[in-house]
Amino acid sequence: MYIETPKSPHRLAFLLMRFKILLYSTENRGTIPVNYQHPLSAALYKIIAKGDAQYATFLHETGYGKGIKLFTFSQLNVPFKIEGDRLKLLGNEVDFQVTFHLPQTAENFIKGLFQSEQLEIADMRSRCRFILKSITSLPNLLESFRDSEVITSTLQPLSPVVAGLRNEKDQYEFLSPEDPRFIESLIYNWRSKISSCYNDVIAAAAVLIAEVKPAKRPYKSRLITIKYGKPEETKIRGWLNLYIKVIAEKRFVELLLNSGIGVYSSQGMGCVQLANNWFD
Repeated sequence: MYIETPKSPHRLAFLLMRFKILLYSTENRGTIPVNYQHPLSAALYKIIAKGDAQYATFLHETGYGKGIKLFTFSQLNVPFKIEGDRLKLLGNEVDFQVTFHLPQTAENFIKGLFQSEQLEIADMRSRCRFILKSITSLPNLLESFRDSEVITSTLQPLSPVVAGLRNEKDQYEFLSPEDPRFIESLIYNWRSKISSCYNDVIAAAAVLIAEVKPAKRPYKSRLITIKYGKPEETKIRGWLNLYIKVIAEKRFVELLLNSGIGVYSSQGMGCVQLANNWFD
């Protein structure tokens, strides 16, 4: 496996918070579930555990308070054909991004990634094995700003953004970007993540501004099933074809880039990257 890493060792812990992972399927026209997010999340937890089993258990079972897990990943980039509830892969190479936010050194996590040569996406009906062909650490595009400097950034989703409010049954009511509560929900979740990383006082005082607009009309909706076919199966609705403008301190924008925006981030929802501009 080929691994590309930053040239500056003193920046290693931060620059490696965002990876592009290239997989190679050993099977011709392999098959994975349409709802691959939960199986992929489970596979990534196994990789983390190789480097730091204790941290992987903490991340999987507890998180940073209120169930928050500062970890997300993008959709898979591969040509495919839908066959029922399966994706028939039309190519052998698959790439995606994985991002995480650690308030500690990433040495053991990185070691786990380096030691992993294979990744498997599987459920009860199908199983596809991949070789980890390369892991590339992606640069920090906000590096020139000070942590406390207020900046304006445009975020572009690499996976569906899920915004929701809990009802009286403690179940999520999923919101459309056209609903004014969509932004309220995203900011509430953002503030909760800040609280988990810093404290409630810093989170409450943080100035967080967000605005959404379509990248092209209409907004694109996706219904995703988590833990498909199991008793705890959950359906969630996320949105693509949008841009989100955010104004906040640089450290809080980085938190979104590293841990995702909205809910269900650890299941591959709300993974975002910086867009060039607001595309007025």
